[in-house]
Amino acid sequence: QVQVVESGGGRVQPGGSLRLSCVVSGITVTRNVIGWYRQLPGQERKLVADVKGGGKIRYGDSAKGRFTVSRDNRGFSQNTVTLQMDSLEIEATGVYYCYFKSMWDCDESWGQGTQVTVSS
Repeated sequence: QVQVVESGGGRVQPGGSLRLSCVVSGITVTRNVIGWYRQLPGQERKLVADVKGGGKIRYGDSAKGRFTVSRDNRGFSQNTVTLQMDSLEIEATGVYYCYFKSMWDCDESWGQGTQVTVSS
C-alpha cells in the first residue's frame, strides 16, 4: 500500500523561501509520477509541479521561474520529492498536497496536505 507523507509547510513573509518534502513509500511500479498540487478554500486543486519516475518534470503556471522540484528515487520502493519555493508571493498561500500516481493502473494516493501561508 502506497503511503504519502508531506512536511515542511509554514508561514513566511513575501519574498521568502520554503521547502516542502514528500516521502512516498510502498512503490511497486517504476512508471509513476509524484508531485504537488495547491488548493485554496472552495477551489479545485491546481498543479504546482510533478516529476515522472524517468525524471520528466512538469510545472504549473504558478510555479514557473520561482519553484524547483526534484526527486530522489534511488530507493525503488521509497522516493522523495522536494519542492523548493523561492521568492514567494502572497498568492502562493494554500494547502499543498503531495500525490502519487501509478501510470500502470492510474491509481492515486494523496497526502494529508501541508499549509503554506505567505503573509507580511
